[in-house]
Amino acid sequence: MVSTLLQQVRLLDPSSQLDQVTDVLIVDGVFQAIAPHLPVPSDAVEIIDATGKLLAPGLVDLYSHSSDPGHESRETLAELMAGAIAGGFTRLGILPNTRPALDHPGTLRHLLDRACELPTKPQPYLLPWAALTQQTQGEKMTELAELVQMRSLSLAGLADGCPLTNPVLVRRLLEYVKPLNCPVALWPCDQALAGDSIARDGALTLMAGLTGSPVAAETAALAALLELVRETGTPVHLMRISTERSVELIAQAQATGLPITASTTWMHLLFSTQDVLSYDPNLRLAPPLGNPSDQAALIEGVKTGVIDAIAIDHTPYTYEEKTVAFQDAPPGVIGLELAFAALWQRFVTAEQWTALELLQALSLRPAQCLDIPSSRLTTGQPVEAFLFDPELVWPVAKDTLRSPAMNTPFWGQSLQGKVVRVWMGDG
Repeated sequence: MVSTLLQQVRLLDPSSQLDQVTDVLIVDGVFQAIAPHLPVPSDAVEIIDATGKLLAPGLVDLYSHSSDPGHESRETLAELMAGAIAGGFTRLGILPNTRPALDHPGTLRHLLDRACELPTKPQPYLLPWAALTQQTQGEKMTELAELVQMRSLSLAGLADGCPLTNPVLVRRLLEYVKPLNCPVALWPCDQALAGDSIARDGALTLMAGLTGSPVAAETAALAALLELVRETGTPVHLMRISTERSVELIAQAQATGLPITASTTWMHLLFSTQDVLSYDPNLRLAPPLGNPSDQAALIEGVKTGVIDAIAIDHTPYTYEEKTVAFQDAPPGVIGLELAFAALWQRFVTAEQWTALELLQALSLRPAQCLDIPSSRLTTGQPVEAFLFDPELVWPVAKDTLRSPAMNTPFWGQSLQGKVVRVWMGDG
């Protein structure tokens, strides 16, 4: 029997809106007892003085990139999973644009089988997205019904992870998947309008001398997609929302009962075009960072629930790929090990959000978007949780990260707050 007693830990459970200091006894991977004060069991037990620390449900990342298979030099599957656990993420959505793409049951099974064979423990639950189109090229539909049968093997849903430019194809996809009752995620982006832009259009981008992407590159595609959802009745998750106007359109659509959910990325909450004036290639993202008004609208959208979830969109690159001029840098940053600490410091410590509001957007509501049960911190439930020390200061450096990738604007800086332990039913 393996048992752990956490003494005077701050227990945070967004599913029950619980926020209290208590003792927690974990036995053989199950919450055995939760009470203000628990006696120390007579048998062998690990006792942790958790004063000042918090225990929260495992985090759920809706979508991130796996470089393995296809680009293992950036990050292996083992490194990706270890980084997720280090950041408190116990469930990890994987986009299908690996090489080969996750567009066939065989490639999905291969990814999941390889993950199970890895010796590192604990491991996050992988939730791969199956491709909507062959090779995620946006031209021909995959065998969607065959892929959806993989749902019992932890399939997140159907997505390409890149914009679909053919509205006729999008309409047919939505018609086809409606009876399959499987989550569908789409990225609203009109690539013709976006062109070769590398930043969000506006005065700051003009000042920086960068090519700007108009807000309409997102909102025109979003408006068209919302009309298709209205016409077909197919529920859709809207990925990578990045503009103030998009938040308004989503709020209006939700008010009419349209079956949509939405997410933004952690970087779009922490940074804006104002930060792009530094020309840091690690701030080159797709979609580009919004203007300050966009950032403010996204922050408020998460707080009110119009934006259901915060995604990490973890995207590793090698040092050589990312250490180039801003306009030449591939878009994307790493984040699984950094996001919770950075968001906690920026919003919870600053008292802009409550701790439960942050956890709702990173744990409870992402699970709801995927239509899967969320982990709960209640007696009798299996343990899927992490212990976080909000006071621990640590450097973001090569020897502190599980990922070999360095593409983050936090590199060389210190963050306050760190995940110090994760339980995945292992006691």
